Amino acid sequence: MSILNWSSLSLFSSKPPPLCKGKISVGAITKVLLRDLPPGRIVVLQHRDLDEVAAQELIDQKVKAVINCQETMSGAYPTHGPLMLLQQHIPIWEADASVFEAFTTNSEIVVYEDRLFLGDQEIPCSAFTREKWLSMQQQANERTTKLMEQFIENTLTHAMREMHAVMEPLPAISLQTNLADRHVLIVSRGKGYKKDLLAAKAYVSEVKPILIGVDGGADALLECGYQPHLIIGDMDSVTDRALTCGAELVVHAYADGTAPGLLRTNALGLPAHVLPCFGTSEDAALLLAFEKQCEVLVTVGARTHMIDFLEKGRAGMGSTLLVRMKIGARLMDIKSVGILYKQQKWTKEAGSTLLLSLFFIALGFFQLHWIVKRVAHAVWKLGGEG
Repeated sequence: MSILNWSSLSLFSSKPPPLCKGKISVGAITKVLLRDLPPGRIVVLQHRDLDEVAAQELIDQKVKAVINCQETMSGAYPTHGPLMLLQQHIPIWEADASVFEAFTTNSEIVVYEDRLFLGDQEIPCSAFTREKWLSMQQQANERTTKLMEQFIENTLTHAMREMHAVMEPLPAISLQTNLADRHVLIVSRGKGYKKDLLAAKAYVSEVKPILIGVDGGADALLECGYQPHLIIGDMDSVTDRALTCGAELVVHAYADGTAPGLLRTNALGLPAHVLPCFGTSEDAALLLAFEKQCEVLVTVGARTHMIDFLEKGRAGMGSTLLVRMKIGARLMDIKSVGILYKQQKWTKEAGSTLLLSLFFIALGFFQLHWIVKRVAHAVWKLGGEG
């Protein structure tokens, strides 16, 4: 049904005003869409179970609204992503997956309560509300125990399959960046990664670690004013700006050597190492730094628990468990490092305050002593004259 036909069914004066209208940006893969998303857009996604990392980046990009051609929340597991958008007054509408191909970037759409118009095409939609989020969250919470059992089984199964691979050294690549005996900071696009990176300012300033961005983690480093030394990953969520910033590039390949990320680096004319490695790009970055004899590994935005991995589309964490077991005591999270540096900062500030206080006390004592001497001398002199 066209806009004209729909309008003719009711009086012009009674037609409700649109709830939202504007230009759209379309992306089947949300993290790819976010690479170069202009602010103020209505985004059209295919994102089942909208996770918190994606939600926060949509908020940061100041999107006007979200049209999701998948289930924004299926109830499979708990997530606060949709609620984060609604709390920032960013409305969400859901449309059928079959209509996704009808949308093209830079088209204009007009959204009403239960339908939207793309040119003269009418598309049914429904609002995703706080009430629906609460219902799905409760449903997901009821499934958590069963979900945990499945996650543990999957983790152990894959850990058993990959335990021999983790014991083998990585294929040798000759890096220009020397990691030996250095602190290495590895930034991934995990929950709260931008906030944690900002909180690491004192650590980065004092220790000056080697900075590694895992895909889009490189952009977070640049946003904070840091130049990444290395970028490692599938090269799907990192921007062209980051790839061309001068960092050494390592394309994470499958164990058989297939490296889809090379298509991107080759298209930009950039040299890149290829690193075949099982597991995630985050796992590959950790193993690479470990085998290059780094002193300490500090992670920012690393995935640590079941929901983190489920949001990434991984039903277990076998490779990540094995990698952390191999690295052992060298591995630290930025949150624990941040606490240490906050304490050191407080100690330094307290020490400086104490020194200044002692200085002014001493100065006051000296001035008081000088005044007493002058008064005593004046009294003596008066007594002598009398």
